[in-house]
Amino acid sequence: MTQELIANMLGVRREGVTGAATKLQEAGLIRYARGHITVLDRPGLEQRTCECYDVVRREYARLLPPGFAV
Repeated sequence: MTQELIANMLGVRREGVTGAATKLQEAGLIRYARGHITVLDRPGLEQRTCECYDVVRREYARLLPPGFAV
């Protein structure tokens, strides 16, 4: 997944995605290289999200079939 694609999906500038990815990588939460994102510390990453992440996660769980990974 390229930074350009992420920026388009979020409606932000690519530079913002670059900055965020760099900070998350420096914090040891993700590894981002050549369009591949690897989550290294999901609990740590979830701690840095806003309250909207939990709202979206619960809504996905409500709408998707049981056993579907969110």
